[in-house]
Amino acid sequence: MSSNTENPYKKDEMPLLSHLIELRTRLIKAVLTIIVLFVSLISFANEIYLILVQPLMNQLPENSEMVATGLIDPFFTPFKLVLILSFFLAVPVVLHQVWSFVAPGLYTGERKYGRAILTSSIVLFYAGMVFCYFIVFPLMFQFFPSVVPDGIRYIPDMTNSLNIMIKLFFAFGLAFEVPIFTVVAVWSGATTVEKLRQGRSYIIVAAFAIGMLLTPPDMISQTLLAIPMWLLFELGLLFAIWFKPKVAELNTQTAVSKQS
Repeated sequence: MSSNTENPYKKDEMPLLSHLIELRTRLIKAVLTIIVLFVSLISFANEIYLILVQPLMNQLPENSEMVATGLIDPFFTPFKLVLILSFFLAVPVVLHQVWSFVAPGLYTGERKYGRAILTSSIVLFYAGMVFCYFIVFPLMFQFFPSVVPDGIRYIPDMTNSLNIMIKLFFAFGLAFEVPIFTVVAVWSGATTVEKLRQGRSYIIVAAFAIGMLLTPPDMISQTLLAIPMWLLFELGLLFAIWFKPKVAELNTQTAVSKQS
């Protein structure tokens, strides 16, 4: 079996210039998607910001409110939020363009599993952000006012609050990718399910260490990041067991194809 049969998307070998032109085209499509989303959302910047900080505002002490301490913060902070949100929303399109550029160079089996991993990673990243917004933020913002020392007025700054929330969105989005990292590590042959099981205690410690580094210095957000990471690692082990024989079959097909 020839490589062209195994990989029907792969025609004649493309010259370097053609690859560069295709890459430029796909990058332009990705950037245009972000720009279109940004232009569509910018007029709703203030409303979007208020929706984002609603979990914080719900937990503010009575007769308290958020403040803007910078001269341009009332304009720049919602503007920054919409720009980041546009990128978040464009992630599926961006990754699709990357995948469309890479996929023709892969074999049929590699494309099959690569597409599944790519789709799962997008869903898990968004799931992490949703978990952060609806579970972590209410608990965390309820905790902060309760530890304010006597004589100190709790008045969150709008820009500082946004920076913390964006950081947590990234942290939880990446944390929910743990099953993907686990499956890919086993699928690629970098490790095995048995080795990962033996190192479970180290991974749990690493999860809490990562939670400490990526979240504000409070036990609630640290724990709420570490525990899902550990549980998702266990989920990744289950999927890795299912993937392992499939990978062996894929490697066999690839070897037979190269010998043909």
